[in-house]
Amino acid sequence: MDKEERLAMIRHSMAHVMAQAVLEMFPSAQIAIGPSIENGFYYDFELPRQLTEADLEEVSERMKRIIKEGHEFKRIELSRAEAAERFKDQKFKLELLEAIPEGEVVSIYDQDGFTDLCRGPHVASTKELDANAFKLLSIAGAYWRGNEKNQMLTRIYGTAWSNGKELRAYLDHLADIERRDHRKIGKDLDLFSLHEEAGPGLVYWHPKGARIRQEVERFWREEHYKNGYEMVYTPHVGKSWLWETSGHLGFYKESMYPAMEMDKADYYVKPMNCPFHIMIYNNSLKSYRDLPCRWAELGTVYRYEKAGALHGLMRVRGFTQDDAHLFCTPEQMDDEIEEVLRFSLHMLHSFGFEDVHAYISTRPEKSVGDPALWDSATEALKKAVDKAGLKYDIDEGGGAFYGPKIDLKVKDAIGREWQLSTVQFDFNLPERFKMTFVDKDGKEKRPLMIHRALLGSIERFFGVLIENYAGAFPPWLAPDQVCIVPVGESVFDYAKQLEARLKAEGIRAYADLSNERMNAKIRTAQQQKVPYQVIVGEKEAASDQVSVRYRGGRQGGVKSTAGFIAEVKDIVARKAQLEEK
Repeated sequence: MDKEERLAMIRHSMAHVMAQAVLEMFPSAQIAIGPSIENGFYYDFELPRQLTEADLEEVSERMKRIIKEGHEFKRIELSRAEAAERFKDQKFKLELLEAIPEGEVVSIYDQDGFTDLCRGPHVASTKELDANAFKLLSIAGAYWRGNEKNQMLTRIYGTAWSNGKELRAYLDHLADIERRDHRKIGKDLDLFSLHEEAGPGLVYWHPKGARIRQEVERFWREEHYKNGYEMVYTPHVGKSWLWETSGHLGFYKESMYPAMEMDKADYYVKPMNCPFHIMIYNNSLKSYRDLPCRWAELGTVYRYEKAGALHGLMRVRGFTQDDAHLFCTPEQMDDEIEEVLRFSLHMLHSFGFEDVHAYISTRPEKSVGDPALWDSATEALKKAVDKAGLKYDIDEGGGAFYGPKIDLKVKDAIGREWQLSTVQFDFNLPERFKMTFVDKDGKEKRPLMIHRALLGSIERFFGVLIENYAGAFPPWLAPDQVCIVPVGESVFDYAKQLEARLKAEGIRAYADLSNERMNAKIRTAQQQKVPYQVIVGEKEAASDQVSVRYRGGRQGGVKSTAGFIAEVKDIVARKAQLEEK
């Protein structure tokens, strides 16, 4: 077997060892499921009390003892009745046993008297596990079978590897992830906040975070105009007719905020922008000469996500989609897909994401629209990806019921993959809203509709940016680009004049006129990840110069103020990352 298969077997076996250790500590515990997962494993339990970090340490020590004792993993096949007798005191195992289809083999695994209902496979013996290559990571709550209507269980997460070196590398990776956590950095750099008491999942953008957002949105708008898009603005609410026609009330209502009754009609806060763009399209008769229409909107939408799914900026209830909808003729389809993919890659590259992988999702078993149109649309997606030279995978049958799509995923600075851009055909809404255009033959026909998001949502994209750069944004995005550090009060006036001069040149600068010592001011600017610190004293004031220090500690030497301004403006214009050291 390959390395990943071997690791999955190790992790699954380690989950059984952990369950044995927990049952030794709590003989009355009920055991649920314990699979291997990416980079680790977990097991769910019903326990007589809450676990503590000290409990995890004891579980770990018991696991090490079990591993060193070298117990064989024995696979045993038995009848359903025998299995039911074996697990008569384990209610979750009995429920899992009932779910096994008739005629399917029932198997258990036993090691050192611990028995689990399991298909396997496992390593031959605990001797094959390395007692120094696992670590229990955390305790969490988890609903039985993932259903919030079911009982809440205690879940223990762990990680396991082939050897200690691999474990240490992974723990270093976890430490890097923790260091980059956008929630911590967002607080440290005063970028945004979330307030449970005022409404969970709703983002408050602080002045520094808002500066970054404004730069992202300014660039986004400029590039859209350059690439043939027009901007639209649409309402935040719509009557129930709109959502009944789109189908959202039929299949998405649980994720929509409740209706507001006004003028004897129900109004809903929008979870999507697409029906509003269709209303604009249907406002006038379109000819084939009017197509394609490329309409973009930074539209704020609201979706009622489960409280347990909310996570910082990555999963919220109110967010701004960088949305666009393209309406075109079938003859224009190939060119439009090729162009929108090129534009997507241009935008991702501009923000520093160079490693991009495409995933093409094809027609599922249940779908709407002409199968021939599905085939031609899917072929257009494949041709565009091939022309762009992208690596891609095919997700057979993974498309939405209303059309195939491309998802673009990027790798960040530490190799994590994030799904950002989506290009999605829709054969459903044009039919529902009876969209038409007059073709060359004088007949009315349905236009093709393409949903397109480049960044996904501004909030989530901001979270990805924070974690990718660990808060050390490239100068063009940094909320403060230059901190001016006067060596003493005698040059405060010069520092203020320099601040005004830099701002007049479009550079986001501030003079630190606090009572702190010069080194403390430099340290604060570094902690706030300001790209440039310029130190000015009597000599610099007299010669119109600045002493430059870069964010990572690299010294830039003494430069003329005009030369420094030109340097900053150049790196901002090129959207280049700063050479830190």
